[in-house]
Amino acid sequence: MAPPAVRSRVPLTLLIKAVPNASRDEIAGVLDHPAGKRVKIRVSAPPEGGKANKAIVKLLARELGCRPADVEVVAGASNPEKTVAFAAGSVTREALDALLVSNERRG
Repeated sequence: MAPPAVRSRVPLTLLIKAVPNASRDEIAGVLDHPAGKRVKIRVSAPPEGGKANKAIVKLLARELGCRPADVEVVAGASNPEKTVAFAAGSVTREALDALLVSNERRG
C-alpha cells in the first residue's frame, strides 16, 4: 500500500503558458522551458479584464480537485507566461506531478 499523499505546508507553484480565445478550455500539453516544465492551457475566454486568468484558475481547480479560491495567478497576469500558486494544503506535489506526466505527451 502506498503512503498517503502529503499536502504541502507551503504554497506550490506551476508554470503556465496561456492560450486565450481557444475553441475550448483544456490542458493542451507540457512544454519544456528553461525555468522548468510549463503547462500549456487553452481557454475560450478572451485576455481582457482577467477573464482568461479566471478561466485558467477554474480549469486548474477542477483538474486538481481543489477550490478556485485556492488557485491564484501570482505572476504574468497580463502575459501568456504565468506562474500559478496553490494555497498551502490545497493540492499535493504528487497531484501536480501527475498533471505534468499525464499531459506531457500532448506538448
